[in-house]
Amino acid sequence: MKAGVTLQAPAKLNLSLEVLGRVAGGLHGIRSVMVPVDLCDELAISPGGEDLRFLCDDPALQNENLVERAYRILDVQAGAKIELRKNIPVQAGLGGGSSDAAAILLAAQRGAFGSVPQIDYVQAAMELGSDVPFFLVETAALVESTGERVTALGKAPDWHAVIVKPPVSVSTRDAYARLDESERGSRPRNASVSLRLGEALQRGDFDRVIELQQNDFLDAVSSTAEIAQALDMLREAGARKPMLSGSGSAVYSLARTTAERDKLAERIAAVPEFEIFACAFRSGAAWTR
Repeated sequence: MKAGVTLQAPAKLNLSLEVLGRVAGGLHGIRSVMVPVDLCDELAISPGGEDLRFLCDDPALQNENLVERAYRILDVQAGAKIELRKNIPVQAGLGGGSSDAAAILLAAQRGAFGSVPQIDYVQAAMELGSDVPFFLVETAALVESTGERVTALGKAPDWHAVIVKPPVSVSTRDAYARLDESERGSRPRNASVSLRLGEALQRGDFDRVIELQQNDFLDAVSSTAEIAQALDMLREAGARKPMLSGSGSAVYSLARTTAERDKLAERIAAVPEFEIFACAFRSGAAWTR
């Protein structure tokens, strides 16, 4: 195993999220444009012992987390110590756990654990969770099917976001159940808002991206008082189109520049237990050379 290495695992925002019909296995198909942002968890990996020693500053994750599952899937022969520092709120629709797992897979690909058995990394990612394959591409992407079909969209624009995390969690299972209570029309791929948004993102057309933003979970979960309040906080601060990420509970608004982002963040009224994050779109080194 290499000497110690520190990794950053970015959060993600869903710029669009279309929930389609059920597919094999009972899962829902989706189409979504996702983008990583520079709100990141940190993972410090170092050699140690004959097995994994995992430490986390969030006690709730000490015995149930995707980092350990990712390490086990790799069947690493050498021992390791992994320390996880959580900065991404949990159960917020920001993909923190999935990103942590993807960071372990990426670290293995780059030799952080020394020699590991040959595995199908996309299949391993799918076994860990539907958002994990997205984080392997390290840039904005169109995500389809049940998460395994990921089309990178090139370097993300130098845009920004303000995220508000209310003091409430949303069960993804319950959010899907709410959607299933109502009839929704078919979504042919050639009419997909996500495909159009992805094209606008590639062109760097900020106004068009704002216009096309959509999340099928928004109406279903915005009846939750704290989420409705978070959306109102953004609107009252001047946000153009507050949007939900994933199935929530975090909401966000996009900004074209750092100055616009910071001005928006400053205008948001401070409310106890509501967390506010100002961040930028992020792409990995392979997309920024």
